Amino acid sequence: MKREQLEFLADNTHFTKRFAFFVGRRCRHATIKDVAKELNLDWDAVKELEMQYMAAQLARAGTPAPEVIGVDEISVGKGQNYRIVVSDLLRRRPIWFGGTDRSEASMCMFYDWLGPKKSQALRLAVMDMWKPFRNAAGERAPKAAILFDKFHIMKHLGEALDSVRKSEYARVSGRQRRFIKGQKYTLLSRRTNLSVSGKRALELLLKANKRLNTAYMLKESFGQLWDYEREPWARKFFENWRASLKWQRLKRYEKFAQMIDEHWDGIAAYCKPENKVSLGFVEGLNAKIRVIQRRAYGFRDEEYLRLKVLTCMLPEL
Repeated sequence: MKREQLEFLADNTHFTKRFAFFVGRRCRHATIKDVAKELNLDWDAVKELEMQYMAAQLARAGTPAPEVIGVDEISVGKGQNYRIVVSDLLRRRPIWFGGTDRSEASMCMFYDWLGPKKSQALRLAVMDMWKPFRNAAGERAPKAAILFDKFHIMKHLGEALDSVRKSEYARVSGRQRRFIKGQKYTLLSRRTNLSVSGKRALELLLKANKRLNTAYMLKESFGQLWDYEREPWARKFFENWRASLKWQRLKRYEKFAQMIDEHWDGIAAYCKPENKVSLGFVEGLNAKIRVIQRRAYGFRDEEYLRLKVLTCMLPEL
């Protein structure tokens, strides 16, 4: 007996591909549980149909051949459990999800997947200052320039600012504390992202505490470093910024400046016209992945998470 294959059927033969793709599109904006309830389907059936839809998205996107990559890691599950996400920054989509941790061996798994020829064709790799990632790029993609991600650098500076906030809260007492208490995210957020009440709280805080005001203004001004188009100008700005730390008693800021100095080549690389890539993409991708993880809380299927991450920037089918 010969069994005929019908192209319009999904992998689950109880449904058509058209219906599977409809379910997949719904799951881009809702949880499996909500879609199952809406369509009166079994939870496992919805998950299976969505995974088929995501596999079809990847197939249509084709085999990646990136020139510029962004490297980042995400935490999965509990504890120090990481997976690496690599994105094509020119096509603005993630292309690889894998590894078992943040090690050089895990990073090399990406280059094994990409292949020697495509690895040699990489011209730029954007990443944080994590040494194993740099080592892997230097060994497997020696022609690629290394550029350190602005988002991660500013995160280090934000942590330095928060340490000042904590020390000031411990130093002052009484009414002075009320301006500082509960204002961590007011200080760390961009001013343009604050609500009217948030901007008012920030103004009161900065007026009430001179040291926090100085630390905040230093953090805000440092972002200008990425506006320069020539390395000597960028270096002069950094040296002036570093000199302004003198007599400020901001130890964490001094450590931050030392870190920037030690990693200068990977920061100054952004001054070159050919390296002017969108550094905000990785930050936006991280936000999308956090939403995916919240929706899939407690869901242990890593292949499902891999597909969700790799298709989150792809167009609908």
